[in-house]
Amino acid sequence: MKKLTLLTLLAWLVAIALMPSAKAQTIEKGEKFLNAGVGLGTYTYRGLPIGASFEYTVKDNISVGGSFDFARYGYNSGGYRWNYTFLFFTARGTYHFGELLNVSDSKFDPYAGISLGLRTSSYSDSYGSSRDYYSPYGNSLFLGLHLGSRYMFSEKFGGFGEIGYGVAVLRVGLTARFN
Repeated sequence: MKKLTLLTLLAWLVAIALMPSAKAQTIEKGEKFLNAGVGLGTYTYRGLPIGASFEYTVKDNISVGGSFDFARYGYNSGGYRWNYTFLFFTARGTYHFGELLNVSDSKFDPYAGISLGLRTSSYSDSYGSSRDYYSPYGNSLFLGLHLGSRYMFSEKFGGFGEIGYGVAVLRVGLTARFN
């Protein structure tokens, strides 16, 4: 998994380095983004995390916000079932560096950031063992990093992709911009 993450990061950086130069439009103070997506390649647990995040641009090229993610995995066979449920609550800070790199396409927004989150986990099964079962996951704080980009198909609607550490290795989804 580490090799895949490093190769993805390297490919992303090469793609940005090869883009033609021109003055890019900045992400401006007061802009708001709502993102919804799915994560692939989870850390320390299984499941397919789905989630949403909100960003508010507090200064040109700098945004803050939060995210929420949900993941669940389990087993169901012969009348017996069990599952783990994970909830992630995260505060995020992001720097948008399109202007710094002189990215020519104003619809393209490369960014990187850091997050601090709380992961909760719970277990349940068909025998009612939810309270007295030891969970190897537990509840914990985590530090996350993300490197991504957003491409706006129109003034208000676009898509995004991120690689990082925290909830999932890769996250893709849709985004909406509000002024």
